Amino acid sequence: MIKEIRFASHPEDVKKYTTKQLRDHYLLENVMEAGEITALYTMHDRLVTLGVVPTENTISLPAIDDFTKASFFTERRELGIINVGGAGTVVVDGEAFSLDKKECLYIGKGKQEIKFGSEAGNAPAEFYINSCPAHKTYPTQKGTIKDANRVDLGSKASCNERTIFQYIHPDGIQSCQLVMGFTELKNGSIWNTFPPHTHLRRMEVYFYFDMPEDQMVLHLMGTPEETRHLVLNNKQAVISPEWSIHSGAGSSAYSFIWAMAGENKEFTDMDGCKLEDIR
Repeated sequence: MIKEIRFASHPEDVKKYTTKQLRDHYLLENVMEAGEITALYTMHDRLVTLGVVPTENTISLPAIDDFTKASFFTERRELGIINVGGAGTVVVDGEAFSLDKKECLYIGKGKQEIKFGSEAGNAPAEFYINSCPAHKTYPTQKGTIKDANRVDLGSKASCNERTIFQYIHPDGIQSCQLVMGFTELKNGSIWNTFPPHTHLRRMEVYFYFDMPEDQMVLHLMGTPEETRHLVLNNKQAVISPEWSIHSGAGSSAYSFIWAMAGENKEFTDMDGCKLEDIR
């Protein structure tokens, strides 16, 4: 297992960060490692982001004592999973759920044994996972593309024609506080979440995928009046603090998984930024 803990930061401090400091604090550079679990705990809303890539053998999710101080991982937590690789299976307390690419599984608080497997070791599943604290138990539930709430946004003229697929949200798969889904940009579009916004009531993590290996995304962050940026490649993630904008422009079309935790689960609860105020 590859694990790390990162602490929350103040927006005034970020104004002084070098590129290396920004990457050290916010970039998750190696999310998917063959045959491994990668796990990062951020103090921003105590979200845990994991990548699980089972190859020849199944992988069990441990309690990760440094993170949970619990007898099993979901003793006081819930989690959401989206597969971004080959076909795979998640076994939850003996019940098996098959997940194809871009399908989702929510696992509620209290499930003691979670195992991950791939149908083919040479084309493994890549399970991207986000977990947050939970005070109530909701049932384990799978979601397919046709189950997701689809929202079409943007236009060709503004280079941000995209489709949002909402999985874990108030009108879909129920959770304690986790909200999760993914956005798919159309060919020829490069901008996501633009114009940008913030939402002080919850933080967010972005995971970029379905991007050609020789392409990149310029992820914008920071306060609206003093922005910063990070360069991300395929299957990398970035922590977006509650005070930060989160927007991006790529050198080609791409997809990204968004996950949020915090004060509420309302997808539309955001503080919009006027383009003339962005610096």
